[in-house]
Amino acid sequence: MTQVKREITRADIMPVAEYEKIRKANKQKLIAIKKDRRIAVGPFATFYFESYETMWAQIHEMLYIERGGEEQIVDELTAYNPLIPNGSELVATFMIEIDDPVRRDFTLRKLGGVEQTIYISINGDKSYAVPETEVDRTTEDGKTSAIHFLHFPLSASQKEQMAQENAELLIGIDHKEYGHIAKFNEENRVALAADLSD
Repeated sequence: MTQVKREITRADIMPVAEYEKIRKANKQKLIAIKKDRRIAVGPFATFYFESYETMWAQIHEMLYIERGGEEQIVDELTAYNPLIPNGSELVATFMIEIDDPVRRDFTLRKLGGVEQTIYISINGDKSYAVPETEVDRTTEDGKTSAIHFLHFPLSASQKEQMAQENAELLIGIDHKEYGHIAKFNEENRVALAADLSD
């Protein structure tokens, strides 16, 4: 079994000109990877579970778009490496996706602290999300951000259960203004269980 990569190093970064040659093919490959790592919860919340591959692509896209050179590479590695699962957690980008800006603003003002109310349940055993703390995602006046970065730490028992075929895997939001739950399908479970292998 291939060892799961936990960190992107400088040696993993392609020159922009080289990345440009594979960019289209890599985007197609990523669509297939991301399909089983995306979970919608309720009408407008979506979780995108991250991995080495998704973060590698994100860093290369940022470098491709911004052309910031060596200095930018250091910044991107610092920003995105923490979002690669460490083997005992799942990591997700949580997005509140509402196209209409007025409705989005109104909704975000009602969802302060939502990042503290999110959990994953594995056969009934819950793990609450731990938000990234580099930026406060809920302002003092109670407005939350449309994007959150969440870690779900898992116990050895939860990891074992995740590896079992047809384990019941749920993700829920307990916020008083947004109480929703969704069930992962078997393809989701298999994709995410791979993040936990040694």
